[in-house]
Amino acid sequence: MPTIVSGTIPADEFALSYSLETLPELMFEVERVVSSGTDALMPLLWVRGADRERVEETLEEDPTTDNVTLLGDFGDEWLFRMEWVGHIDLMVQMLVNSEATVLDAVGHESQWRLRMLYPRRSLFSKTHEFCEEHGLSFDVRSIRELDAEPAGRYGLTKDQYEVLATAASEGYFEVPRAVTLQELAEEFDVSHQAVSERLRRATNALVEDTLFVGMNELDSGA
Repeated sequence: MPTIVSGTIPADEFALSYSLETLPELMFEVERVVSSGTDALMPLLWVRGADRERVEETLEEDPTTDNVTLLGDFGDEWLFRMEWVGHIDLMVQMLVNSEATVLDAVGHESQWRLRMLYPRRSLFSKTHEFCEEHGLSFDVRSIRELDAEPAGRYGLTKDQYEVLATAASEGYFEVPRAVTLQELAEEFDVSHQAVSERLRRATNALVEDTLFVGMNELDSGA
C-alpha cells in the first residue's frame, strides 16, 4: 500500500548546509527534484528570505551546489535550478533504490523537512536501513498508509472527515455561517465540544498534510 513518510534531517547531512548557515533567514522549498545518477541531483527550488544578490553569491559559494541558474525573479522569492553534488546519498537512495516521490522538501536554518511517497511501505524499510548503515539522522515524524477511503487519503479519522465534509457542504465556513456548531452537534448526536474538537483537529491535519511549508512549522518541530 502506498505510504507517506514525513521526517527531518540535519542540513549538514543533506544539502545546502553552507547556504543555510551563512544566511539563516533563508528558506528553500523544492518544486521538483530529478536524479541524474549517483553523483548529482537536479532540483528546482524556490528561495526566499534574503535579497537576490546575497542569495546568488551564497549559492555559488556553496560546496554542495553546481551549475546554479536563476529561472525566475518574483520580487521576494526566486526559482533556481542547480545541481546538488554533496551529501545526496540519502535522496538518491529514496528516489532510485526505494522508488519514492518527493512530495515536499523544505530547508530552513539547520534542517530539512521531507515528505516522501513510497509505492509500498516495505520500500521505506530500505531507506531506514540505509540511514542506520550510514549514520544518517533521519528523524521520522509520521508514517501514514494511504487507502481508498477519503479520510485515509487526507490523514483524517473517519469521524473527522465526516464532520469536516458535512460542515463544508452545509455552509459552516461561509460568511455568514449557514449552520452553527450546535446544529452540527445535534446532527451527529454528539456534544458541541466534540464537534468543535473534530473540526479543529481535522483542519490542522488537513493543513499540515497539504500545505506543509512554513517557518513556524519548522521552528516548532510540529
